[in-house]
Amino acid sequence: MTQTTLGLDIGGTGIKGALVDLSTGTFVSERHRITTPQPATPQAIAETIQKIVAHFNYKGKIGCGFPSALINGVAQTANNIHPSWIGQNVAQLFSDFLGMPTSLINDADAAGLAEAHYGAAKGVKGTVLLLTIGTGMGSAIINDGRLVRNVELGSVYMSGQVQIAEKYISNKVRKEEELDWEAFGQRLDQYICYINTLLYPERIVLGGGVSKKINHYIDFLSLKDKIVPATLKNHAGIIGAALSAVQ
Repeated sequence: MTQTTLGLDIGGTGIKGALVDLSTGTFVSERHRITTPQPATPQAIAETIQKIVAHFNYKGKIGCGFPSALINGVAQTANNIHPSWIGQNVAQLFSDFLGMPTSLINDADAAGLAEAHYGAAKGVKGTVLLLTIGTGMGSAIINDGRLVRNVELGSVYMSGQVQIAEKYISNKVRKEEELDWEAFGQRLDQYICYINTLLYPERIVLGGGVSKKINHYIDFLSLKDKIVPATLKNHAGIIGAALSAVQ
């Protein structure tokens, strides 16, 4: 039986939503996107997701990928959103605002959950590292098919760097600093080699916006034999968010 659930993916530049068939992990609607309001305050984002829900005329459980480490639905960090989110019970806020049960999952964890069930991490034994490289850089770890939540590897410091990794490697940084693909690939290689010495994953999955351009920089990655693009690409966050609503 088809189970259709609305998945939302809140990002630093865009808020996206689609209806997802959870039996197949595929969209059964067109993706609807609204630019993330600035400043990205709780009220502004709640109003934006309300517009997306209304666009689909949807009633039911909602799953939402959110750019923060979350403990029992409460935001612990505020990555590329307004700092006033920290300490907010985001799940309760959205559920009350929308009048529908809304579950929260870290946005990178949502992508990891989707890839573990339907994509590049499905059936892989051992550890899989997923990196989502977009406005920021998120991470997810899947071990023997099970998601390890709230792993913020985009916030690590690397040797010789005075800023966290996502301020050095993200797609936003690539565009702002006008890095060519070789320079970007070299930075990403430095980061992946460092993380590899901590986790020794069986597979590394690259998601987010740059996953669509992997052919431009894969040759600059030392560990390219264990690196694959995300199967679900930019849809992974929405699909995983929808899946999290029923788990």
